[in-house]
Amino acid sequence: MITRRHLAATAGLVLASRGARAQGGFPSRPIRAIVGYPPGGGVDIVARLIGEPMRSALGQPLVVENRPGASAMIAAQAVAKAPGDGYTLLFAAAGEIAANPALYKERMSYDAERELAPVTLCGTVPCLVVVPADLPVRNPAELIAYARANKGTLSFSSSGIGNPQHLAGELMNRMAGTDVLHVPYRGSVPAVTDVASGRVTMSFSSLGAALPLIQEGKLRPVAVTSRERMPQLPEVAPLREAPGLENYELVNWFGIFAPGTTPAPVLERLATAAEAALAEPSLSAKLTDQGIIPRRLSTTAFRAFVREEAGKFAAIIRDAGITAEG
Repeated sequence: MITRRHLAATAGLVLASRGARAQGGFPSRPIRAIVGYPPGGGVDIVARLIGEPMRSALGQPLVVENRPGASAMIAAQAVAKAPGDGYTLLFAAAGEIAANPALYKERMSYDAERELAPVTLCGTVPCLVVVPADLPVRNPAELIAYARANKGTLSFSSSGIGNPQHLAGELMNRMAGTDVLHVPYRGSVPAVTDVASGRVTMSFSSLGAALPLIQEGKLRPVAVTSRERMPQLPEVAPLREAPGLENYELVNWFGIFAPGTTPAPVLERLATAAEAALAEPSLSAKLTDQGIIPRRLSTTAFRAFVREEAGKFAAIIRDAGITAEG
């Protein structure tokens, strides 16, 4: 007689067998790595740098496919709707995962939490707060004191509405009680160029965009938005060292995602390969050179991290009344 216990045990063995086969036989062909940004950007750089060591671990190449547009939602949707077989991955930044759901709401064509499965975190990207070289501000405490003393007259630039650079400035305003006006640009380079020329008071920028002007003596870095100092600029203190900002932190980050229906064994296989690649000193050094701080998280820890970041970004967007363009 076949009992319920026997059926349950048999079903469990079948599922375990399928999982083992999926993990053991995967991958058997190249994997598409979709990026929602043009070649040469931060996410694209991460995908290409990590591709070779992941190929060694997986035995199959990662073929980078750039699909820019719509705040990276075209790429994210393509992966969200792809088969959950592990052969289509999304290399993403914080924006399309954690900020877009709060910015675009009904315009969203994918459910980031339900339709995209976190694989692993690749690294974080602190914003660098820069001011003109002749501004009497040299550290986080002086920056906040200057902003409080000049309410209603200061501005900060970022590379666009609703991205982590913009949200970093709004979080400063909320926590410090300042009212520095946001001025959005199409990209970090023009945003920092106008700071150097005096059109904007400060910028929350990427290291890559600001560094040339810092080296030319036209910009002064006064703070970073991470909890720790950046390896490239160890003399620049975190913004949280200013009075009242002890809990301040907001960074961009890059991670790998798969379709939400991807089996757990496949996710673990991908995560193991990515984490092994990120542990290589040569890759870590290359990422650091790009202003990216390598950081690895397990699939479970990364899922919790993404959920926490999405809640944090949504609160800033709501409190600051940020709305997306268009």
